[in-house]
Amino acid sequence: MIALGSDHGGYKLKEEIKKYFDEIGIEYKDFGAYDEIRSDYPVFASKVAKSIQSKECDNGILICKTGFGMTLVANKYKGIRCAPCYNEENAKQAKEHLNVNVLALPASTLSISKVIGIIRMWLGSSFLGGRYSERLQMIEEIENENMK
Repeated sequence: MIALGSDHGGYKLKEEIKKYFDEIGIEYKDFGAYDEIRSDYPVFASKVAKSIQSKECDNGILICKTGFGMTLVANKYKGIRCAPCYNEENAKQAKEHLNVNVLALPASTLSISKVIGIIRMWLGSSFLGGRYSERLQMIEEIENENMK
């Protein structure tokens, strides 16, 4: 299951992603925002990150105007690897090299067709392992040392 979260700036794009997921049969859980009334991205990024930590959801997608704020918040949670992606190549490398479990998308610069391409690439790519596993182990050690 994919956790979805947005602030007010990403609400419309999140709703379009939900339509796409409904069409192709991907299960998701919507953690808000539920309208375009001003809201705070840390609230929704936290809900998505916690749902992945608890294994309620497998992966997440966060949407705000730039993707930056959501990325900052999500990466404060141990075990979350969130990256902002702006094109299909970013999404492919994020999964292959970093095994990113949360995708952050910018609502202000991408059309729904581009977002669908990014999501499809991310979901269709696989972690390469090998030297990338060694690097993720280093990241995990840093988390264990600094995230108490």
